[in-house]
Amino acid sequence: MLRDAYFLARKDLGHMFRSRETWLWAFAMPVLFFYFIGAVTGGSSRSRDTREVIALSVPPDAGFLADHLAKRLEERNYRVVRARTPEELARYRRRLAIPAGFTASVLAAKPVKLELGRTGGGMDADYDQVRVARAAYSVLADLIVTSKDGGAPTPEALGKLAQQPRALSLAVAAAGQRKDPPHGFEQSVPGTMVMFILLAMMTSGAVWLVIERNQGLLRRLASTPISRPAIVAGKWGARLALGLIQVAFAMLAGRLLFGVRWGPHWPAILLVAAAYAGLTAALGVLLGNLARSENQAVGIGVVATNVLAALGGCWWPIEIAPAWAQKLALALPTGWAMDALHKLVSFGAAPAAVVPHLAAMAAAALVAGWLAARSFRFQ
Repeated sequence: MLRDAYFLARKDLGHMFRSRETWLWAFAMPVLFFYFIGAVTGGSSRSRDTREVIALSVPPDAGFLADHLAKRLEERNYRVVRARTPEELARYRRRLAIPAGFTASVLAAKPVKLELGRTGGGMDADYDQVRVARAAYSVLADLIVTSKDGGAPTPEALGKLAQQPRALSLAVAAAGQRKDPPHGFEQSVPGTMVMFILLAMMTSGAVWLVIERNQGLLRRLASTPISRPAIVAGKWGARLALGLIQVAFAMLAGRLLFGVRWGPHWPAILLVAAAYAGLTAALGVLLGNLARSENQAVGIGVVATNVLAALGGCWWPIEIAPAWAQKLALALPTGWAMDALHKLVSFGAAPAAVVPHLAAMAAAALVAGWLAARSFRFQ
């Protein structure tokens, strides 16, 4: 039986790879989705600086208080850059213009106006105003402290003040492990991989069975000495092999083209992907048994794939969705795969954390495989 199943799987896989649709939907389109979705949602997330950029326009005579203000802005989680020309300043979304003679005017108790420019409005703009105002008031407070008792505000005095222990401190402790949802290519590559494996199984994997049945190929296969279980296993094995090739291609493309770091637990990642590919292969065979026409198989496959991808977290991190959506995702095959991949790749969980996911996918694959074997039709 195993030899017959292997023979059929090898022949079926070669037949699928002679189709242009297989190459398009299994390899070409996923790379395009990797790029477009990843670029729209932020590109690479691990290597980039998550602080917002604010550009400073600093005149030559601004003095040392301009540097001190820049430090205070950095404490407000800004990444400060110095714009040398008005044209360079205009390229940034957040812009802060420091007036000429800034330090001299402040020390002479003359009114000074900082001009904050920003592209766009809304709550983010209000938050920028609050943070910049806090930085400016912190500079003013530092000057008051260094000037008391007749002291002179100098860069050295401000530096000494920054090193002094604070009389009032705030103890901050984490209430639990924080989960920053993956975005950019770290979301788009695993999500697209999970989606297109399912799409390939639910369309091409199902359609080829319908074509073989309608053309009488399965009836001819039934007349051979190959047993029915071997035929079903061969059809499932061909689709499993295609899914595993898709996994290997997606992981290599994600690493080499988009810089996705799969982390140290890549054997567990491969195991999750293999379990998911086995489940989707069984679903593809099952749909191929139930569909009566090619159009019916394609229609059901495309609709089912898009619904499961959206609800399972393939298009966006399910962690940003409402609680009910996150619970719903854990009842779906795509949700099992995405939650397991996020745990291993993005949240640094140990391989033991995905044992429930593997068990769920294995159990579902057995049920789908049993249903596919029972419903398999030669005509």
